[in-house]
Amino acid sequence: MPLDPQVIAYRDARAAAGVTPLYTQSLAEARAADLAAIRAGGGDVEPVHEVYDEVVPGPAGDLPVRVHRPAGSGRLPTLVYFFGGGWTLGSVDTADGICRRLANTAGCQVVTVGYRLAPEHPFPAAVHDCYAAVRWLAGHADEFGIDPDRLAVGGDSAGGNLAAAVTLLARDTGGPALAAQLLIYPNTDQRRRDEPAGEQDPLLFNRHSVAWYRGHYLPDPAAAEDPLASPLLAEDLTGLPPALVVTAEYDPLRDEGERYASRLRDAGVPVELARYDGMIHGFFAMPGAFDAGRRAQDRAAAFLRERLGTAPGLPSDPGAVDD
Repeated sequence: MPLDPQVIAYRDARAAAGVTPLYTQSLAEARAADLAAIRAGGGDVEPVHEVYDEVVPGPAGDLPVRVHRPAGSGRLPTLVYFFGGGWTLGSVDTADGICRRLANTAGCQVVTVGYRLAPEHPFPAAVHDCYAAVRWLAGHADEFGIDPDRLAVGGDSAGGNLAAAVTLLARDTGGPALAAQLLIYPNTDQRRRDEPAGEQDPLLFNRHSVAWYRGHYLPDPAAAEDPLASPLLAEDLTGLPPALVVTAEYDPLRDEGERYASRLRDAGVPVELARYDGMIHGFFAMPGAFDAGRRAQDRAAAFLRERLGTAPGLPSDPGAVDD
């Protein structure tokens, strides 16, 4: 299919505004521009029954977490969410809109983790931070109001890569048991390879973007062979939690995400694969710009409701107050 008309309008607006690719900017500039773009495309900020910030211990110090809690008392099914940004950009603020809407529509608690970023902290720092946070949260279920029998992980882009890696660690190193994984256009194969000829659109996420992020996260190219960097390369994918894999037609990560879904299915893992035609990388985080982003978030919420056994998603509460 051709690019969705909303993508064309988005691209034209970026061209008119003179937007430059993130990979041509300094880290500080790129980090600020990434957050601004996500906020601009995220739509209205949804109120949630309760939102608060906390810290949990990580391998190299405390990690920030943000808890988005829908109405309900006691232990709730919980999604631990890892933000995107190529392991180089992002924070708990980056995924705030996604987490608010999933908490409301899936009826589950959503906790996002602030892991260490590259290039200051290259692979495997982010993986170990995310896994440490999941283990801590599961081990302190009472403190965070978590039902440990209904615990899922998820993330978009680099966050999807981290979620997939966490499921491997949880399976192989003593838990916790995970009920589901939500993988939104995940990186699954970090090996450098010859790219197809042709000009890459500088106004959209492209293969130059992929290489820029990968260079920060994996300064040693040999690390790409590690399944914690490239989950597609794991020899054994059996015993992993049920997955929803979301891809976009015009995304350089599309094929590796879909290959990972296929390998999971071949390993006996229940898998739903949803490709959004006409869409680009990043659309899931921008429901204010792309109708397909809202539909994809609704699909993710339906998957979580099924796998976590929650009630139908609750509508936003206009009277809710965030702490």
